[in-house]
Amino acid sequence: MNWPYELQVGWRYTRAGRGGRRNRFISFISGVSMLGIALGVAALIIVLSVMNGFQKEVRDRMLSVVAHVELMNYTGEGLPDWKALAAQAKQNPAVTGAAPFVSAQALIARGEDMRGAIVRGVDPAYEPSVTPIAAQLAKEGLLQQLKPGEWNMILGVELARQLGVQKGDKITLVAPAGKVTPVGVLPTLKQFTLVGVFQAGHYEYDSGLALIDVEDAAKLFRTVTPSGVQLRLQDVQRAREVSAELQRTLGPSVYIRDWTRTNANWFDAVQVEKRMMGIILTLIVAVAAFNLVSTLVMTVTDKQADIAILRTLGASPGSIMGVFMIQGALAGVMGTLGGLGLGLLVAHNLDVIVPFIEKVLHTTFLPPSIYVISSMPSDPQWADIIPITVISLLLAFAATIYPSMRASWVQPAEALRYE
Repeated sequence: MNWPYELQVGWRYTRAGRGGRRNRFISFISGVSMLGIALGVAALIIVLSVMNGFQKEVRDRMLSVVAHVELMNYTGEGLPDWKALAAQAKQNPAVTGAAPFVSAQALIARGEDMRGAIVRGVDPAYEPSVTPIAAQLAKEGLLQQLKPGEWNMILGVELARQLGVQKGDKITLVAPAGKVTPVGVLPTLKQFTLVGVFQAGHYEYDSGLALIDVEDAAKLFRTVTPSGVQLRLQDVQRAREVSAELQRTLGPSVYIRDWTRTNANWFDAVQVEKRMMGIILTLIVAVAAFNLVSTLVMTVTDKQADIAILRTLGASPGSIMGVFMIQGALAGVMGTLGGLGLGLLVAHNLDVIVPFIEKVLHTTFLPPSIYVISSMPSDPQWADIIPITVISLLLAFAATIYPSMRASWVQPAEALRYE
C-alpha cells in the first residue's frame, strides 16, 4: 500500500497483540482505554437523550394546558374589543388560533376542605383552537357544558381528588374580589356544579387549575370583559420570535408573554441540570481518554529500539511523533465511534430495554402512582451528539501529545547501547 509509513506503523502498534507478554499487556491497556472512552461517550449520549426526553414530555404536557402566547392590557384592565385584537394577531402566519380568557387565583371549597387554585375562564367556542386539553374536553362533550349563567366548572383530576368531589357535586368558589358591606369587605362566594375533570399529565395543572365559562369568570372577578387573548402557534419553538413580531405589530399598549417566560424558572433549572450533568460525564470521558497517556508511554518505552532503527534509517523526529500520535488518535477514534454507536443504539431502544430490565429485576423505575411519566422517554439530538463526539476526539488527541513528543526525543545511540 502507498499509505505513509507513519500511518502503517501507528496502525500496527495499535493492533499489536503478539510478540510477548509485554506486548499483550500493552494491547490490553490500550483496549481498556478504548472501552473506557466508548462507555463514557455512550453514557453521555444516553443520559442527555433521557434528559431531553423528559424535558420534551413535560413541555408537551404543559403546553397541552397553557397557550403559547398571551396578549394582555398593560394597565391590567380587560380587553373590550378582544376579537379585533385576536384578528390582528392572526394576520401573522405563525398564529393558528386565538381565544379569550380570564385568569385569577381563588379558593375552592367543599365542606371543610379548601384548596387554592388558578381559575381560568374560557370560551368553549374558541378555546379548542388554542389548547389540546380543551380540544379533548370538547370532543368528550364536557367543554360545551360551560355555558354563561349556568355556573358549571371543570377541575383537574388531582384537585378533584383532594376535594373529594365527583361529577354533579356542588363546590364553592371564594373569589378575592370582595363586596363592601357595613361590616367590612367580604369575599365573593359562588356555588358551582362540577361537570367533569381533566387530566393533563402535569401535576401543577392537575392539582391547581379550574375551568369555568369566560363570561361567568368576568362577572365573578369583576373584569367585565376578558382579561386577555391566548394564541397558539404553528411552531412552539418560535414563541419568542413571534412574540417580538407581534409586539411590533400590536404596539406598546399590549403586554405579550410567551410560554418560555411564563415557565422560565423551570426551563432554566432543567438547562442548568443538563449542563452540569454533561460536564460531570465529560470528565469520565476525559479520564478514559487520558488513560491513553499511560498506554503510549509504555509503548514508547517498549519500542525504543524500533524508534532508534527508524531514526537511523532517516526518520525525522516529527515522523516518530506522528507514528505515536496516529496510534493514540486511532484508539480515540475507535473508542469514540464505538461509544457513538452504542449510545445511539441504547437511546433509540430505551422503550424496549428498560421494560426488559424491569422484568428481570422485578422492579419499576418510574411507578405511575408517583411519576406522571411511566415510561423512560428518550430524545437523542444531534445538537448534543456532535459536541460529545468532537470533545471526545479532541481529548484523545490531546492525550497523545506528551508521549509522542517523548518518543521524538529518543536518541538512537542511547536506545541501541544495550541491544
